Amino acid sequence: MNFNPFFQKISPLLFLALTAPAQAAWDEKYYNPAPLEDDIILPMPCEGSMVFRKVALAQNSFLDDKQITLGQDSEEWGYIEQSRPAYISGSFTEKNHKRYYLIAKYELTELQYQSVMADSCPKPSMKLRLPAVSYSWMNAVQFSDTYNLWLRQHAAEQLPIEDGEKAFVRLPTEEEWEFAARGGSAVDSAAFRDARYPMPEGMNEYEWFSGSQSSNGKLQVVGLLKANPLGLHDILGNANEMMLEPFRVNKLNRLHGQAGGIVVRGGNYQTAQSSIRTAARLEQPYYQNDSHTQAKTTGMRFVLVAPTLTSRDRVNHIAAEWKQLGRGTEHEGTEQAVQTLQNLSTTVVDESLKKQLKDLENELRASNEKQAEARDQAILASLNLGAFLCTKLKDDGRYTQTLQRNYDNICSPGEEIDDHCPQRAEKLQEQHALLSGVKRYYASSLIDSALLYGSDLIKKQVPILYENLESNKQISNLKPFVKIYWQHQENYLKNQQIDTDKWLDQCIAAN
Repeated sequence: MNFNPFFQKISPLLFLALTAPAQAAWDEKYYNPAPLEDDIILPMPCEGSMVFRKVALAQNSFLDDKQITLGQDSEEWGYIEQSRPAYISGSFTEKNHKRYYLIAKYELTELQYQSVMADSCPKPSMKLRLPAVSYSWMNAVQFSDTYNLWLRQHAAEQLPIEDGEKAFVRLPTEEEWEFAARGGSAVDSAAFRDARYPMPEGMNEYEWFSGSQSSNGKLQVVGLLKANPLGLHDILGNANEMMLEPFRVNKLNRLHGQAGGIVVRGGNYQTAQSSIRTAARLEQPYYQNDSHTQAKTTGMRFVLVAPTLTSRDRVNHIAAEWKQLGRGTEHEGTEQAVQTLQNLSTTVVDESLKKQLKDLENELRASNEKQAEARDQAILASLNLGAFLCTKLKDDGRYTQTLQRNYDNICSPGEEIDDHCPQRAEKLQEQHALLSGVKRYYASSLIDSALLYGSDLIKKQVPILYENLESNKQISNLKPFVKIYWQHQENYLKNQQIDTDKWLDQCIAAN
């Protein structure tokens, strides 16, 4: 058969666009079976769609990033999964001290894969709602490239934009994947470090694993079970998910220097229930025998992110911010040492000595910045504690008021004395003593952290904590108590006055 030379030179997608008849948009059940109001939806070829969820992080400045602990301590899997420190940030800027990246709500389905990579449009069906498995890492990269080009050619105006640069789709980094899999900022610190995200109704309701009580040895269509706290489905089960970067073994608190094969995260429908955990990571080779590695248990989930150095203004901003790292006045005099080293390095003639001075300056700056990050985390923890103590004052204060009111009504002079009045009096006295102790603890914590960190440093972290609380619905009710605690702290720093009775009344009145 002879083809027109023009059609021999165009891509399958363009050929499809030119020759295929119009197709109806997919029914929502094929791409978003569990819709949420804040889902972010991008179009796909063949009238398809892919759904993303925001993963938000509170930050004060562009170079702020969040320190997190990945992995899990384990004697059996320590060389692969041992806990280690890592850092994460968002790609897109949002108001109120927030940045975020986007991650696919579901594992990529066979329907979505074929809509981008096949020569003709697939017909939506439940069978094609299965995760796209048995594809190689090369296929995943090729898919993202082809999809990105299609988005730029057909839906550029629907792509998120950061500082003038359009977003793009790629496989996630391990940090992006694990932070989202653990629940991100939507869970508290203790839940984040647990073996898996909170599953109050039992694992069977959230993830597919091996056995007749779950997957029964079969891959399942996406979105049938409940989501994790960020709204992500099947993140720990059903199909393993490929990462962007190569595999490295763990060397206690860091990854080893040798880069190997493909990193595969999460469990799958053949994984035992006891082995379903967020820290699970495996290595697969890029090649097997004479072809690419393709596994029936391995699929893919993509992120939507933006470039980092987006414009000249952004580069200049980052450069200026970088130069101030480890130099701030909060470093208790070490900024003078940094400046002295910098001045010395510019005046000495000996190149070897100049390099040593410059290295020492950079080491001191890095040490200063690490201390500043640890200090900021301690401030956030102290604000959290203060807010909790304010709720404790509210609860204990109201309970004490109730006991006092009942005692006054029943045991006041002139009334018929209840036989239980002595016990009531004893209980009331105990409660007043308990409340007095909480008031002293509240005041001590407030004063200690106020004097240790000062108004400027604490004030900088208050909006960050607000954003963290808003992201975590389980503890978002602490926000008004943070506000009250910070007001008490700020007033104390201004006038040095301690008024625990007034602080108690204001905590009791908080909503």
